[in-house]
Amino acid sequence: MALRCVHQGCGKQYSAGSDEVCRYHPGPPVFHEGQKGWKCCKPRVLTFDEFLDIAPCTDGRHSTTDHPPKIEKKEEAVDVAPTSQSLSDKLAEAALAAAVTPNRAPLTPQPAPTAPPPPPESDEDEPSLEIPDGKTCRRKGCGVTYRKGQQRSDLEKCVHHPGAPIFHEGSKGYSCCKRRVLEFDQFLKLEGCKTSPRHLFVGSGRDKAQKGQDTRGGEDGEEMLQTVRHDFYQTSTTVIASFFLKKIDSARAVVRFNPNTLDLDLPTSEPSPKRYKTTVPLFGRIDAQKSTFKILGTKLEVGLYKADAASWPVLRSDEQRTGEILQVGRAGRV
Repeated sequence: MALRCVHQGCGKQYSAGSDEVCRYHPGPPVFHEGQKGWKCCKPRVLTFDEFLDIAPCTDGRHSTTDHPPKIEKKEEAVDVAPTSQSLSDKLAEAALAAAVTPNRAPLTPQPAPTAPPPPPESDEDEPSLEIPDGKTCRRKGCGVTYRKGQQRSDLEKCVHHPGAPIFHEGSKGYSCCKRRVLEFDQFLKLEGCKTSPRHLFVGSGRDKAQKGQDTRGGEDGEEMLQTVRHDFYQTSTTVIASFFLKKIDSARAVVRFNPNTLDLDLPTSEPSPKRYKTTVPLFGRIDAQKSTFKILGTKLEVGLYKADAASWPVLRSDEQRTGEILQVGRAGRV
């Protein structure tokens, strides 16, 4: 009888008493500031597909009972320091602050943006390509492995998720169906919501090559990046935005401030050079003469001086508003 290994990163089927080597991750998954990886090894990636492709770091034996460790949760420290201010004084200060605070229109919360649809993939394997023994189906949520010499037919029934993974406020699921779970190992076991007649083990064989052609096109074979991670916070006068890109070549980088846009041309000095070139449409108007920037080891930081004292709910004018505003310092009166 075929058994399925429960080790993280393995998931292969094996026979009882088999001496086949099991390659897996003994540590729990780690998700921190957009990076994904495993606690037991060092590789960190940005996308979920790259996370699933991280090579296992430990060899052992297959098991159906040795379940993976749960994700560690750090307990928040509780501040128990005594205070000399009485409760009545605090209530009086709160009432006074409410009386002098100007009335503002409440922000209408917007629904959280959904993950972008995944890129279209090949519907079936190229017949001329050889499928490696033990190759796992590429579709999310399937997990079936190919055995060398097995017959292919339209009765294979590949049950998978065609949508993109979604991680939001602790819940995990896929954009193609409504089921959500809390634990990562439960997420990996979510049964697919679509059935295809055949599994997809290698596809057309041109996917990775096509990706490489799409991103090349800069000077001297530079990889042209379509997007980089960015973040921002603000004071009453300035929006401080960060664009995360390592080893920016400060001698060739171009940052140009315009009243409503920000022009960026950021080449890197890495052995495999990259380049991020774009025009950022800003949410509000800025004073281009008073705006500044500085290039650090891992990012570009710009200080956008506001043309008025209005708060920015988002950095880019084409981004969906979330209803949240992160502001540091004292806001000006309206």
